[in-house]
Amino acid sequence: MDTKKNLIVPPLRMIAWEVTRTCNLNCIHCRASADLGPYPGELSREECLRLIDDVASFSKPVVILTGGEPLLRNDIFEIAAYGNKRGLRMVMAVNGTLLNPQNIKKMKDAGIQRISVSLDGATPETHDEFRRVKGAFAGAIKGIEQAKAEELEFQINTTITRQNLKEIAEIHNVAKKLGAKAHHIFVLVPTGRGKEIEKEQEVSPEEYDKVLHWFCEQEDKTFLQLKATCAPQYYRMREEIRGEHPKDFVHGSSPLDRKTPGC
Repeated sequence: MDTKKNLIVPPLRMIAWEVTRTCNLNCIHCRASADLGPYPGELSREECLRLIDDVASFSKPVVILTGGEPLLRNDIFEIAAYGNKRGLRMVMAVNGTLLNPQNIKKMKDAGIQRISVSLDGATPETHDEFRRVKGAFAGAIKGIEQAKAEELEFQINTTITRQNLKEIAEIHNVAKKLGAKAHHIFVLVPTGRGKEIEKEQEVSPEEYDKVLHWFCEQEDKTFLQLKATCAPQYYRMREEIRGEHPKDFVHGSSPLDRKTPGC
């Protein structure tokens, strides 16, 4: 019996694609150790389009265009438009500071259905210290408000560290006030610059459990779609707190809010 023929391979549902390492910020946790660059070896426009063709030949996942800062790539809208043309759902993860009415229109024209903007502090002091660029918080908020004005759906992403641990509830409230569609929380990934701050900034398992417990309790209190990334224990908590069996979707029906064990 050929066991390979009987394997059930689940469909590819999501790709996070770092289209560039170039970035206008210098975040303390950046897994890509991104800076202004330029960086050799990044895919050309033609290589990006071929990669999209390859993916579209066997699956139609959500594709998150990220970086670095994807808006610093001058062919990003062409890449996004081509992905949508091939049947992929193209979204973009940005830091918010470069958003303006002109590039928001280009995003929408390219078929971008949602953007994520990272907020790692509820105040300019906390967020700017995290991003290591003064004015990053003000720039992100201004960009978010412009996205909202142009009716481009957005979500807020937050990486939990010791630096912002006590501000998670406040960041969540900022997301609600801004009119975000979702709030996704992340653990610190100890790679890139994240490795350099691991001992200083990584929260303990007990502290992270408390945050997840609080996050789960918000499901009945908020209109936001909530997702805890890389937190398989969230299922166990949810079952304990809500008496529910873990489901594929948790508090939201968008593919962007889909849950799989461990991610």
